[in-house]
Amino acid sequence: KNLTRNRMKKIIITGATGMIGANLVRVALAHDCSVLCLVRKNSPKLSNIPDDPRVKILFADVEEYANLNIDEKHDVFFHLAWEKTFGDSRDDVFAQLKNVDYSMDAIRLAHRSGCSSFIGAGSQAEYGPVTVPLSEHTPINPQSGYGVAKYSVGKLGGLLSKSLGLRFNWIRVLSIYGSMDNPYTLIMYAVREMKKGQSPELTKCEQIWDYLNEIDAAKAFFAVGEKGVDQKTYILGSGSGRELKTYIEDIKSLIGFGPDILYGKKEYQKNQPMFLVADITELSNDTQWQPEIDFIDGMSFLLSKYDCCTNYQ
Repeated sequence: KNLTRNRMKKIIITGATGMIGANLVRVALAHDCSVLCLVRKNSPKLSNIPDDPRVKILFADVEEYANLNIDEKHDVFFHLAWEKTFGDSRDDVFAQLKNVDYSMDAIRLAHRSGCSSFIGAGSQAEYGPVTVPLSEHTPINPQSGYGVAKYSVGKLGGLLSKSLGLRFNWIRVLSIYGSMDNPYTLIMYAVREMKKGQSPELTKCEQIWDYLNEIDAAKAFFAVGEKGVDQKTYILGSGSGRELKTYIEDIKSLIGFGPDILYGKKEYQKNQPMFLVADITELSNDTQWQPEIDFIDGMSFLLSKYDCCTNYQ
């Protein structure tokens, strides 16, 4: 049963300075919602949050959620904050266990804040290597501490939310790109090298990948906030995949980069997923959300922002 399908008026977002979070703030404002952003102290990405009178910022680190109180009643709580998401830190077992605790604290905070719904951000890392489109029914076999912790929150969070009377949805995110992307991602590395006139050193890029624009991703989160079915897990991607090399070639064409890309220069990572495509059937059926921005248009916008922002240089 869906506990609420009412239009959202006031929402809370953790991880609001990140790529999806900052765009979710913008989507919420476009729907005339007021937004409370929980932001860690001294965040270097504070400027990602729009300056708008309907947006409030509360500085609170994840370890403070357990004792945090928010006086004003809100409708939906979006939890996007997560520590240790990149590189070797994904296998930092104790740090990932803390993420599980912090997420349970976030659910209790949502309840204390009068929210009727809690929407959490999961990951494709919960699945491990697969050869079929990812759905909520695809077998789970995480290969990293990060994936194990995300899966744990998706399950334990559902149980805790049910006990507190909160609607719960878990959104497993695949590959998102956009103008607020982190500099260490494949796309931003490729763009940076090409812009410098240097050939990116890549793997063979034979993976079948599913890339979704950051704005479409934020719209999906908002749609689940409004219409998600209680206790359902949704898979978030574009719903179609193609060889990773073709995305790189699209970027090369948009930039007008002349030299060859150095495919095969790097080895695949251990447990490298070779197939990551989302089955968005349930997400679309329940929320009527569909991706709107194709990769060429999304990358054209990213490159326009890249050219005018020294942050990327």
